[in-house]
Amino acid sequence: MIEKIEELLVEVNSFNATSKEEIENFRIKYNGKKGILNDFFEKFKEVPNDQKKDFGQKINTLKQAVNVKLEDLKNASESSIVIEKEDLTRPAFPLDLGSRHPINLVKNRIIEIFKSIGFAVADGPEIEDDWHNFTALNLPEYHPARDMQDTFFIEQNPDILLRTHTSSVQIRYMEENQPPIRILSPGRVFRNEAVSSRSHCIFHQIEGLYIDENVSFADLKQTIQFFTTELFGKSKIRLRPSYFPFTEPSAEIDVYWGLNSETDYRITKGTGWLEIMGCGMVDPAVLKNVNIDSEKYSGYAFGMGIERIVMLLYQMSDIRMFFENDIRTLEQFKTL
Repeated sequence: MIEKIEELLVEVNSFNATSKEEIENFRIKYNGKKGILNDFFEKFKEVPNDQKKDFGQKINTLKQAVNVKLEDLKNASESSIVIEKEDLTRPAFPLDLGSRHPINLVKNRIIEIFKSIGFAVADGPEIEDDWHNFTALNLPEYHPARDMQDTFFIEQNPDILLRTHTSSVQIRYMEENQPPIRILSPGRVFRNEAVSSRSHCIFHQIEGLYIDENVSFADLKQTIQFFTTELFGKSKIRLRPSYFPFTEPSAEIDVYWGLNSETDYRITKGTGWLEIMGCGMVDPAVLKNVNIDSEKYSGYAFGMGIERIVMLLYQMSDIRMFFENDIRTLEQFKTL
C-alpha cells in the first residue's frame, strides 16, 4: 500500500491543469468525501501496528503534496488561465454613451447650410504671424483697430501670436488660390478678454468669404437671409452700418427673434432684435495684399461666434458652460 501512495505522489507532483474544471476534478479525486485521502485514512485502521508509523507519514506527505498542488493551481488559474480566456481590451460596464459637443453640433449645421449653396471648408493654423492675422487684413502696425482684438503673443520680432479670428485662414487661401473663391473657415480663436458669462478668452468662429466678378452687397444680404431662415426659421433681418478694417462698407446683422417669452425679452433687451454676426464687402486693399485684381473682382465676407449661436438655439445663459465639461450639461445633447 505504501508503494501505491508513492505512485500517487509522483502523479500529484507531475499534474498540470489547463482549466478550472480540471482543478476541481483533481480536488474531488483526492480531497473529496469519497476521495483517495479519505480512503487511505479509513484503511489506516486495518494496518498492523508495526507499520502504522510509516503508513501515517506517507499519507500525510501525500496530503501535503495535494494541498500544495491545489494552491499552486489556484494561483495559476487566477493569472495565466483567466488572462488567456478574458478579453482585457473590452470596455468596462456600464458604458455611458457620449454625444457630440453642442458647439460641434451647431458648427456642423452651419457648414451644412452653406455647403448647400456652394461653400467649401478651409482650415489654417491657430498659431499665426502678424501678416496673416493683422497686416494683410488692412490692420498695419499701430493701427488703432488692433485694440479691438487684444492678443496673446507667443514671440516678438517677428510677432507670433494666437490667432484672434479665422480671417487669417481667408488670407492664406487667397494667397494660394485665384477667384472664384467661396469658402468657410471655422475654428478656435483666442483673445485676451476677461472671462464672464458673456465672454471668454477662447471661443469659436465661423467666417465666410466669396470673391468673384460682379459680387454685390445685395448678394451678401440674400446669402445671410437664406442662412438665418435655414438655421433659425426666422427670415426677418436688418443690417446696421458698422466698422471693420477689412470690409467696406460694413454692417452688423440682426435677426428678429421676437418677444414671445421672458427669455426673449432678456436676450434682446426688450427690442426683439438680436445681433448674430458682422459682414461687409471685402476692402480692395485686402485683395491687393493677396495679389487679386480689385478692379476685376469683388467679394463679401461675414463672421459669427459659434458660442453665441449655440446659446441662442439652446437657451444657455453662460458661455463658460462650454468649457467646463460638466457631464450634467453635456448629457442633454445625447439625442441630438
